[in-house]
Amino acid sequence: MKKYLFLVLKGIGMGIANVIPGVSGGTVALIAGIYEELINSLKSFDKKALKYILSFKINKFINHTNLYFIIAVFGGSVGVLFIIADPLGFLLEEYPLYIWSLFFGLIAASIFSVGKRIKKWNISSITCLTLGMIIAIIVMNISPNSEPNDNLFYIFLCGIISISGMMLPGLSGSYLLMILGNYKLILVTAVQGLFNDFKYFTILSVFCAGSLFGLLSFSHLLSWLLKKYRDQTLAILTGFIAGSLAIIWPWKNEIKTIKIDDKIITKEYENYIPKEINIDNLTALIMIISGILIVYLIERNSIEKK
Repeated sequence: MKKYLFLVLKGIGMGIANVIPGVSGGTVALIAGIYEELINSLKSFDKKALKYILSFKINKFINHTNLYFIIAVFGGSVGVLFIIADPLGFLLEEYPLYIWSLFFGLIAASIFSVGKRIKKWNISSITCLTLGMIIAIIVMNISPNSEPNDNLFYIFLCGIISISGMMLPGLSGSYLLMILGNYKLILVTAVQGLFNDFKYFTILSVFCAGSLFGLLSFSHLLSWLLKKYRDQTLAILTGFIAGSLAIIWPWKNEIKTIKIDDKIITKEYENYIPKEINIDNLTALIMIISGILIVYLIERNSIEKK
């Protein structure tokens, strides 16, 4: 029971991370030491799992898919969204420097946490690290598309791409939806009109189908990469995380914003280095250190369990 309680807490951490622009639940899964088990558990939803379900061999299905693990992690991850989304949005709006600082500390520490799992640092792993950083920086600096597209095939692709982004550390699934131009259509308009217009029900259904397809197929790819090219895969994931640091740097000024319904979303930031020693900057520094300590304590707890 204690084991699953900790898994729920790790899922909650993933859910909170997914609410923060530029932060991915995949990063928290890596820090918490459940990333590979999560990927392999999702991968296990295959033909054999379907065969167990159709033949009503429920216990075999549960064991094969590691179902209790999946329920605990995703239960915490999804459940927390209904509790934390509004308070966290308020904190980001009222105290952005402190919240960004906390997550900057978390992400910065996670670079070393994940990077030290790479057994061999050579030309191949360094190249993958650099490539991951470049990809993350490029993706996060693409200007969001303001034109929605309700073509159902495109909606299906949006589901695949956004869920894949959530699984990759350092990439934000919601930001990828903004780049694709369908953030408002899917996460705002369709959700609000779900029970009022069959069109929006169809859009959300197709999006969820794409997300499920992306979740299962991408988990197979990641599992294969971690098995065959473990060091290179971990290196590129570390690069994704490192590249995202530029996005979550605490000290920043808003340059451009876009408005989606009544919600103002920052489109472009200008980072700066603080030159004054004041209470705000000192508090931000304490939050960064707190983020680093959280990662250290999580790692220490994982090592003690082993």
